[in-house]
Amino acid sequence: MEEYYIPTGRGETEFTEKRSRFLGHLAHVTDEEQARAFIQQMKKQYHDARHNCWCYVIREGGVVRYSDDGEPQGTAGQPMLGVLQKEGITDAVCVVTRYFGGVLLGAGGLLRAYTRSAKDALDAAGISAVRRWVAFSIPCGYRWLSRVQLEVESRQGVVLDTEYGAEVTVKALLPEGQAGAFPAQLRDLTAGSVQARITGEAFRAVPVGRGEKR
Repeated sequence: MEEYYIPTGRGETEFTEKRSRFLGHLAHVTDEEQARAFIQQMKKQYHDARHNCWCYVIREGGVVRYSDDGEPQGTAGQPMLGVLQKEGITDAVCVVTRYFGGVLLGAGGLLRAYTRSAKDALDAAGISAVRRWVAFSIPCGYRWLSRVQLEVESRQGVVLDTEYGAEVTVKALLPEGQAGAFPAQLRDLTAGSVQARITGEAFRAVPVGRGEKR
């Protein structure tokens, strides 16, 4: 199954630009009904705001929608959507609420503000990769711990847990395409001292850092 990226959770941010308050909200959804319910929830919560601009992307059916909600055309919903598309994010909805502060920002200022708000909200929500992962248990001596962690990260993997005892056991997930050569590579790098054991695999969402996103 093809891998894709979704928000890890909900992201909420706020900043002020020339006395206008911008509140960004972003969430993971799986269909249009959920996306529109989230938008209505935000509109109800911030009913006294001048604008509640929004966008969403749904993987199933390739659905893409956005609204400037009264802002000049192309200055709000579309740049917000652009943030999601640039990062390859799907199954996501974003609402940016603006409380007008009495100072006009101009088209360029609005575009930058709505882009920033959407990006900040996505950063706050985090990104998860939905792909087939292979789980490893990696017992090793303390001297090899940093090397094991670095090797996992270099293959876009994720360290789930580290158990400390007489030796260390690293529990990690690696993308399916990176898992096959990993045990042999680890043995070579540690002169046979570290043996990585596969404990399972699953297609699931796992939080990843921006540096690990591919």
